[in-house]
Amino acid sequence: MAGVHKRFPGVYALRDVNFDLREGEVHALLGENGAGKSTLIKILGGIYAIDEGEIFIDDQRVEIHSVNDAKHNRISIIHQELAQVPYMTVAENIFLGKELGGALGTVRRGAMIAEAQKLLDSYELDIRADSVLDSLTIAQRQMIEIIKAVSFNARILVMDEPTSSLSEKEVEFLFATIKKLKAQRVGIVYISHRISELFEVSDRVTVLRDGQVIGTRVTRETDAQSLIAMMVGRELTNYYTRTYNPPGQEVLRLENVSAGKLIRDVSFSLHAGEILGLAGLVGAGRSEIVRVIFGLDPMASGELYVRGNKVRITRPDEAMALGIGLVPEDRKKEGLFPIKEVRFNLTIKVLQKFMNLFKLSRAKEAAIVDQYIEELSIKTPSPEQLAGNLSGGNQQKVIIARWLATKPSVLILDEPTRGVDVGAKAEIYGIMNELAAQGVAIIMISSELPEIINMSDRVVVMGDGRVKGTLPREALSQEKIMFLATEGM
Repeated sequence: MAGVHKRFPGVYALRDVNFDLREGEVHALLGENGAGKSTLIKILGGIYAIDEGEIFIDDQRVEIHSVNDAKHNRISIIHQELAQVPYMTVAENIFLGKELGGALGTVRRGAMIAEAQKLLDSYELDIRADSVLDSLTIAQRQMIEIIKAVSFNARILVMDEPTSSLSEKEVEFLFATIKKLKAQRVGIVYISHRISELFEVSDRVTVLRDGQVIGTRVTRETDAQSLIAMMVGRELTNYYTRTYNPPGQEVLRLENVSAGKLIRDVSFSLHAGEILGLAGLVGAGRSEIVRVIFGLDPMASGELYVRGNKVRITRPDEAMALGIGLVPEDRKKEGLFPIKEVRFNLTIKVLQKFMNLFKLSRAKEAAIVDQYIEELSIKTPSPEQLAGNLSGGNQQKVIIARWLATKPSVLILDEPTRGVDVGAKAEIYGIMNELAAQGVAIIMISSELPEIINMSDRVVVMGDGRVKGTLPREALSQEKIMFLATEGM
């Protein structure tokens, strides 16, 4: 890709970007959210039109104006926000756009299910091809997208944050798959904010900042601190920000809570000014228990107390009235209004603050919006920009800002830094630390153990829908957490 430029209204997304990929190599793209990584690969995938520049494959100039043009050139992209149809089957999603046809234009669904099942079995995934995609976890859906991409003879494969929702075992499967693809001379563009991954799988790293290439490094000849400095334009020394304060009064307590088919006899407490980490493997029940707390799923048995008072929360508005906020794991499905403005997304939960009867105070609304755009360093050309046009990390910060505007006493963060760059992560950690210092009680679910260990006062480890153990800050280690997660008490 030579001399690539791309402009959006109010944004110069890419400026004279040059990028090359070799057969059988993994070339990582690194940069903060909004640096231009996703824009570059969407041009390669035919989703965005190129404004200026050229694309060459095997030294031959090619025109990529559509997704079909990309497919014709054997380019396959696994996007960070999964492009799937949730109410179709796994098989139908795998064969989407490549359906097996029969006589008179019919679709051979039985044959597609059989072929898809062979693929799933070959990758040792315990998933039925005829199951509805929406019934699967995010991690399973991510694996389906990976299988779909690698199973149709791609020569150029782009992976945008492929491990963001995978367990350790699934990450191992992905890395083994990458090694096989390299041996088959497939060129892979790999985008990840987890810099440690790049040193494990990539051959070269190109760093983008503000839509421009800062430089390309041979991976084995550089280090993490040098790459971070290239990304953010400065040394990022204070990555995890945490000042520990004595916990305040108890604000939330669960006693023997059971719900659905998974959650069984879960008990733990949360105190003002505390960050309580929820750790465990994928499917341990972490997201399920906070959905019960927030009233999204019904509680079958047990007791829930808020500030010492026994409560029954059956709907999210009841949780909000008690001062509880939830930043969900799946921001695209459960958090964001992508075709509405940043302003709308930020203030939708606090309309009463600037409503007087049926009149809206635009000045009060603007003050709230401007405050949180500045405090969270949300990169947007204006509050009127559509939220869906922002980068993934900036979308996440918009959702966090929405809940901060409600002034919650309990804030639940489910994978708060998923798909977020190191600079934005540091900002989110700083926000969490400041909220805890102000007395806000935080529950943080995270699959990144360094994040859990460095940000938590205590850690509740879950497995098979139960609490396997609770660790105080001074006893935290990856080994102890993983032992509880896999072996139990």
